[in-house]
Amino acid sequence: MRTGSTVNPGQRGSKKLLLQYGKKLVCVRYRYDEKQGKRYKTVELIVEESDWQPKPRALKDSDIVNVKVSLTESALQNKVKSAGGRWNRKQQAWELRYDQAKRLRIERRIIKRQNL
Repeated sequence: MRTGSTVNPGQRGSKKLLLQYGKKLVCVRYRYDEKQGKRYKTVELIVEESDWQPKPRALKDSDIVNVKVSLTESALQNKVKSAGGRWNRKQQAWELRYDQAKRLRIERRIIKRQNL
């Protein structure tokens, strides 16, 4: 059996089902059984809704992270700068590739950000 097309709610081929299932309708699929010469119309429905928090994804070595370094830690600031770090005035932190932060062993200084 193969899937022919997927139709979103409100599009042609799903309007009657949208009236029947309302906001619970996710999509309508047309499936074809070539052996039996049949076409099937299937629906995907929301049957339960609950709160969920995604797990934070693992950092890749190429990800840019913000690292806190105190103003009095000039030696560490120089190491971060030598490793390619740049000062971000808005974040009040150094931007550095994650692999460089690991190399300098300053992962614990990484600031948690929403988009990582």
